[in-house]
Amino acid sequence: MSTTIAPNLVAAVSEARQWDRLMQLAKIGAIPGDGVNRPCLSPEDREARRLFIGWGEAIGLTASIDQLGNLFLRHEGTDLTAAPVLSGSHMDSQPKGGRFDGIYGVIAALEAVQALREAGITTKRPIEVVGWTNEEGGRFAPGCMGSMAYAGFAPPDTWDDIRDNAGIAWADALREHLAAEADITRRPLGVVEGPAPFAYVEAHIEQGPILEQRDTDIGVVTGIQGSRWFSVEIHGRSDHAGTCPVGMRQDAMQDAIRAITALNALMHDPTDVLRFTVARMEVFPNASNSVADLVRFSIDFRHPDNAVLQARGNAIEGVIAASLRHCSYKLFERFHAVPAVFDPLVVDAVQRAAASQGLSHMRIPSGAFHDSQFMIPLCPSGMIFIPCRGGVSHNPAEYASPEHCAAGARVLAQVLAELANT
Repeated sequence: MSTTIAPNLVAAVSEARQWDRLMQLAKIGAIPGDGVNRPCLSPEDREARRLFIGWGEAIGLTASIDQLGNLFLRHEGTDLTAAPVLSGSHMDSQPKGGRFDGIYGVIAALEAVQALREAGITTKRPIEVVGWTNEEGGRFAPGCMGSMAYAGFAPPDTWDDIRDNAGIAWADALREHLAAEADITRRPLGVVEGPAPFAYVEAHIEQGPILEQRDTDIGVVTGIQGSRWFSVEIHGRSDHAGTCPVGMRQDAMQDAIRAITALNALMHDPTDVLRFTVARMEVFPNASNSVADLVRFSIDFRHPDNAVLQARGNAIEGVIAASLRHCSYKLFERFHAVPAVFDPLVVDAVQRAAASQGLSHMRIPSGAFHDSQFMIPLCPSGMIFIPCRGGVSHNPAEYASPEHCAAGARVLAQVLAELANT
């Protein structure tokens, strides 16, 4: 399928306007180092949402929210019965987050829709710009609550009793939030109470270094790699560090080191596609002159190929068991998600748009989770990545250039125009 580029549409995307909006939003919850702390369902979150709604209403879009607080700005199509195309991301941040993660996708979708309207391009289908609730999970875990509830992945009351660090329950925070937005039109909750969208497209910073390293403008995202998370406990015996001979010890720390070394060998990948991380460790009794009797550590294992994900993930237990000399172990699998594959309808549209605009591009899987993974069962879905400096994300130093942000919005505008007229 070939795509004819609409020069007036691409030209209508304003780099300066989009950047100004991103920087205005970055002031809400700003922290030192150009970072952002904007927890979901917080006063800062509500302030950002009101600013976003104001921009949308000023160009003729209509706002609505559902019972999870997912926020939608609707551009109407010529066919009032047609299923909408959705585009957006999230507006909440990590406690020490950056100015672009999530919020770029929301603002890029708004910019793309505004460009469509200013270029005089009508669409058969409506387009809805969406800001999903609590993607990050920084205040209430897990993340992606809004998109999970929208997709019917979990009932909307699933997380009611989860509490933040201050002891506030999710249900209470959500009730307060919805009361503060009682003036905004309420809509049904996604496919739980209404029809499925026609397609979903999410623009996002890569959150990795590949596009920048390869001097590539656009990442055509093929899917989200699978993940398996484990908790490991190594059980030994505590002894006096000065009196117990090394040969008589059941040293949980030394056996944990042996286990992690063996796991590194299991997970070695010359192609550097596999992601294996041990990032959290707890040692007990955690005293410098006592032999450790318990060590807990985490495993985060990810891969885009399900065969690799299953084979090596299933081998973890045997490798740990074989590596221990003096201790016993317990292994718990905390999370298991197979790779998610995006639909060619969206993936190919992104690639066509990038190519027709003369932008360098490459196909790439996402290493991080996104709301888009919960949209895959509902409708053709996909993502657009833009480079971020050094691959840094979830950090105040997170940065994407105005030029790259604009390029992503121009590709998104063309993709939305194509999908909304399909």
